[in-house]
Amino acid sequence: MSVAGTSTAPEGRDAWRTPAPRPGADEATRCGIDPDQLPDGLVVADEHGRVICFNAAATRITAVPAADALGRLLEKVLPLEDLEGRRWWQFTDPYGGLATRVRQPERNLLLPGGREVLVSARYVRDEPLGPVRRVVVSLRDTEARRRTERSHAELIATVAHELRSPLTSVKGFTATLLAKWARFTDDQKRLMLETVDADADRVTRLIAELLDISRIDSGRLELRRQPVDIGAAVSRHIQAYVASGQPADRFLLRIEQPLPALWADPDKVDQVLSNLIENAVRHGEGTVTMDIAPSASPREGEETGTSVTVSDEGPGIPEESMNRVFTRFWRGSKRGGTGLGLYIVKGIVEAHGGTITVGRAPGGGAEFRFTLPVGAPAYLA
Repeated sequence: MSVAGTSTAPEGRDAWRTPAPRPGADEATRCGIDPDQLPDGLVVADEHGRVICFNAAATRITAVPAADALGRLLEKVLPLEDLEGRRWWQFTDPYGGLATRVRQPERNLLLPGGREVLVSARYVRDEPLGPVRRVVVSLRDTEARRRTERSHAELIATVAHELRSPLTSVKGFTATLLAKWARFTDDQKRLMLETVDADADRVTRLIAELLDISRIDSGRLELRRQPVDIGAAVSRHIQAYVASGQPADRFLLRIEQPLPALWADPDKVDQVLSNLIENAVRHGEGTVTMDIAPSASPREGEETGTSVTVSDEGPGIPEESMNRVFTRFWRGSKRGGTGLGLYIVKGIVEAHGGTITVGRAPGGGAEFRFTLPVGAPAYLA
């Protein structure tokens, strides 16, 4: 297999640009890996410090064509500086210095123009304490890490903002009751205590959301699968809204029978249903319709799944916002809440091996549809 971006040892500039096998290329070939297929930038310099490998990712990250890099000195191709302005190659001196060194750990460095990259290096020696024969450099773009850091910062800011209001209320009412208990009537005391109780529930919900996000992001969301009657679960939510004052004729539940047996985590399914129905009630208008039907399983190898569609007759979600609905902090046109609910819903559905989509309902409002595979756990299959 030919390997892109390679060169022989320096015998003149034309020789440097002639592709040829290089140390490490044979191993990559045997593994069926082309350096250009690697997601990170790979730069390899020979014992003379001249570049003999410069893959496609390195070109993308540095904006230096492979043809211009091959055969040139490593420090010229990658004139890296640390965040204190020191030239990295002169500072680290890969071909000199201590003979016991084998690598440089990953760190943030700057390319010309101030672009930040993550760089790590490995010093290859034929024998311990021998001269360096190859310097292998890995380059990674920092944009993904910066997005993650920004997301974490936004999450912290949102949580701090959401916690401040209920905690201020709890502190204020409890302090007032403790200081002036005898001055209030029983009805006033009850009102203040009910407010404290509601705010405590709000804090509890927020903490639960944070824990869910942590588990989803780390892939540690645990599911306790058992048989779930999805129709009965939706009915319970409707009854709760009717009991709280919503008119019964605002809800329409349609179930296509027979439904296949659904094995899922009932608490997590309730969380998904609660979020979707609450969104339809709060932000939608007209009738909230819930359709439950068998459908093709979203998981390969399984024939059937169960789909649940929640739709309303409100203004719906703008087309340009459709691709952001399941991202963190999306709140739509109306403010309020953390904007984390639909992100958690998507994580729960996907943890079950399912899929969720958003679109426009026949009545013009928003339509959320999620599908879960129905297969029993492996130990019951």
